[in-house]
Amino acid sequence: MADKETKTDKIEREYIIPLREKCRVVPRYKKANKAIKTIKEFLVKHMKIRDRDLKKIKIDKYLNEVVWFRGIKKPPAKIKVKVIKEEDIVKVELSEMPSKLKFKKARLEKRDKKAEEKIEKKKDIAKPEEKSEVEKKEIEEKKTEEKEKKSAVVEEGKKIEKEAAKQVKHKVGGKTKQPKHQIRKALAK
Repeated sequence: MADKETKTDKIEREYIIPLREKCRVVPRYKKANKAIKTIKEFLVKHMKIRDRDLKKIKIDKYLNEVVWFRGIKKPPAKIKVKVIKEEDIVKVELSEMPSKLKFKKARLEKRDKKAEEKIEKKKDIAKPEEKSEVEKKEIEEKKTEEKEKKSAVVEEGKKIEKEAAKQVKHKVGGKTKQPKHQIRKALAK
């Protein structure tokens, strides 16, 4: 029995996908959705995907943004894409990025890079030196003392509230009882 060799064929191609013909027949409010679906159907056909499964095609977020850029009613008439097929998964991205998207992509990458640096700094700071057992016990004792102080303060507050309530209750003209139901004034003569 011979061992089967696993091939990791990576196929790269560029296509110009016509969208106008397929998008023309759908209502205005569905045109961009149809454009995305048309891209997937075109690639399923040309990249020879088994069972014509549209879920195996992954569209890049920038490609999606270009299709939706002018709104749902007016997608581009054609679009040039770069397609990479690895095993069964097909990844689609723009071959040429518009200048606005280049700027946006650079800005997002810069922001992500800064965020990663901050996370790394926090991880370095978060690793404190190991403390001895004596220091750990002292810290635990301080925590328990603080909890006891807080509970004592809460109990004192409750006692004071009870005393104040008793004083208000015993005052002359304290709470007046409200009738259980309202008196009907409109019909009373």
